[in-house]
Amino acid sequence: MNKKYVVIKCGGSVLEKLPHSFYQNVVDLQKQGEWQPIIVHGGGPLISKLLKQTGVPTTFVNGLRVTTQEVLDVVEMALSGSINKQIVRKLVEAEGKAFGISGIDGGLLTAKPVDNKEDMGFVGEVTNVNTMIIKDLVEKGFIPIISPIGIDESGERFNINADMAASAVAQSLGAKLCYISDIPGIYEEKNGQKHIFHQLDQVKANQLIDLGGVIAGGMIPKVQSAIKALHQHVLEVSIIDGIEPDGLWQFMQGKEIGTRILLNKEGKSHV
Repeated sequence: MNKKYVVIKCGGSVLEKLPHSFYQNVVDLQKQGEWQPIIVHGGGPLISKLLKQTGVPTTFVNGLRVTTQEVLDVVEMALSGSINKQIVRKLVEAEGKAFGISGIDGGLLTAKPVDNKEDMGFVGEVTNVNTMIIKDLVEKGFIPIISPIGIDESGERFNINADMAASAVAQSLGAKLCYISDIPGIYEEKNGQKHIFHQLDQVKANQLIDLGGVIAGGMIPKVQSAIKALHQHVLEVSIIDGIEPDGLWQFMQGKEIGTRILLNKEGKSHV
């Protein structure tokens, strides 16, 4: 039987708030056997804190951190060192087997500079995912935990946006892609009440972006990358609240939680 994968992306600000039940859900999901979880993580708050402590200047362009070699050293230390191992430990506490790995290890994430590299420095985009490494870890019973640092053929490192890295991994495996958030999904506020869009197709998502207000700020690139991923063999993209106890488990059981983004109303993500 072919493995079905779900790539779970956790941003740095969410990681600080995730309850023990989230990690328990990930372990239970793997043990159940139908879905194999893979975690791709960010680490923005810790990176910013370490950069401040070390006096390394940092700036952003279009939501991406301009990355000099000096910044990259700190980014790699925070992501591949501290945060990656923290997630591994929490999964072990939940009686799971996790294996922390950087995109550099074994050439897991091959990268190239983003288009405006003169402005961005060593910010990269994924050109290839070595799925053999992921499948090998899964075969050995591990939950892979991926730090989004990439490498090119010459050995140059690149800082990769975690949303984009997770999307690339999901595309390479034909997986479900799940963005863990600290909000209940994409919602509209009316009369003080949150009305969650539990399902959005490409047309409706684009309409909400154009209208502004509902999908705005950092949610825009997240939704746009979700739609792009759906065109590249990703089964389904969702945004769910990881803070809610057992939110991930409920979502994977098909409960109406969070927001599922699909290509069309029929619920077909790709042909």
